[in-house]
Amino acid sequence: MSSGDDPAADAWLVGRARSGDPEAYEVLVRRHQGRVYRIALRILGDPADAEDVAQEVFVQVWSALAGFAGQSAFTTWLYRIAINRSLNFERRRRRTETLETHEPVTRTGPEDAAVAHAHADAAARAVAALPPDLRTVFVLHQSEQLGYHAIGEILGLSESTVRGRLARARHALLVQLREWT
Repeated sequence: MSSGDDPAADAWLVGRARSGDPEAYEVLVRRHQGRVYRIALRILGDPADAEDVAQEVFVQVWSALAGFAGQSAFTTWLYRIAINRSLNFERRRRRTETLETHEPVTRTGPEDAAVAHAHADAAARAVAALPPDLRTVFVLHQSEQLGYHAIGEILGLSESTVRGRLARARHALLVQLREWT
């Protein structure tokens, strides 16, 4: 379990931050900034845009924290804000960027490294090309390792809808990446 996976600690920090403790808020940001950035990056595909969105998310969280009722986990509320901000940002820019990939770690020859890099690029482009409703479910499940129930809570969907969207996303990716199989 990572430090950001402790709902009791989050609840305590949220209570302190709502009372005006900026240090508690800073701890919340540090605990969750990596996840918020990863979600934004997987949805937007551009590191600079993901950084901008992550910053917007935490500004919004600070201003909206007083209204957080605690009826769901803090992470559920935070992920919902991150997804909505990311999708709104994408709608504003009206274009799809490809996800920059990092050089795959490999101990094989240069030809194998080139093929692995091309495969990673193709996968990133395929995820970026998914419709937003499918991409969001796919990112939360694959990148953030969230279960159907948690994704449903974050997106306000039933588990069966989450399963259906994830199946459609996987099918679309298999079709797009058929040449790599």
